[in-house]
Amino acid sequence: MRTTITLNLDDRLFERLRKRAAASGTSISGLIERAVRLLLQPPLPHRRDHFELITFGERGQFTAQNIDKISALVEADDIEHFARG
Repeated sequence: MRTTITLNLDDRLFERLRKRAAASGTSISGLIERAVRLLLQPPLPHRRDHFELITFGERGQFTAQNIDKISALVEADDIEHFARG
């Protein structure tokens, strides 16, 4: 359907719209129609898909270190690294 409407746009906004239309090879009307179509689309449902962590190897404790204590991890790493040298 073809219709004529009056839009009041800020001059800077209109200039940006005009440049965008020229850069994309379409008209200002085409851009406005595309924007309205996007605005009127039904919102996407918020999904929380089930996440499955894939691991390999045997079950059991991953490490003997207490990973809740960063300082203990750093100390164990230093001891392991510098004890070799």
